[in-house]
Amino acid sequence: MKTAIVSGGAQGIGKAIALKLMKEGCAVVVLDSDVEQLKALEAENSGIFGLLCDVGNPDEVNDAMAKIEALYGKVDYLVNNAGISYFEPMDSMSIDTWNRVLAVNLSSVFYLSKACLPLFSENSAILNIASTRALMSEPGGEAYGASKGGIVALTHAMANSLGPKTRVNCISPGWIETKHYEKLSETDHKQHPAGRVGKVTDIAEAAFFLLSESSGFTTGQNLVIDGGMTKKMIYE
Repeated sequence: MKTAIVSGGAQGIGKAIALKLMKEGCAVVVLDSDVEQLKALEAENSGIFGLLCDVGNPDEVNDAMAKIEALYGKVDYLVNNAGISYFEPMDSMSIDTWNRVLAVNLSSVFYLSKACLPLFSENSAILNIASTRALMSEPGGEAYGASKGGIVALTHAMANSLGPKTRVNCISPGWIETKHYEKLSETDHKQHPAGRVGKVTDIAEAAFFLLSESSGFTTGQNLVIDGGMTKKMIYE
């Protein structure tokens, strides 16, 4: 049985990926800082083991990894999904806020991947979740955009360092509605060249493909899944 770790997997995209991996027969460990969401996920899914962990804290990451090693002995798949969205003008953003966004969104990818190195099996895979904000921005997105852009760069760096034993890829989602899909307007959907807003399952299906041996010749890549929005010319 494959062992998979999903950070930030108690809700949203991370939860969808965790459920997909469980459905595909993996033993899934979810790391999350939301204790209530984590308990609910475990209660509903016997194939998922939850660990409370602030992935922006390297000491907590190392403690969690020690528990995973004791329970499973190896790691086949690592999904670095944890992240916090934060948008604020540069002139009012505190240094502490900047550092926290970078710690959770970007540094956690390094912390978790490094901690997993002794446990990775042959033909293991890492998937990092970035964002189309790595490629385009709105005002006030410095911290978030920098963190997601860093993930894209870190992905191809790690692919070269860790291959061929471990492949490393990332996904940059666009608008993926995680809570109220049925409340979206016709305009919301029609602005996308694909004709609709994205669902968490769109990311989960692609995630499993990039982790599995079906993509065995793919590494160092950033797969943009955004319904075509980053390829759409818009003039005001």
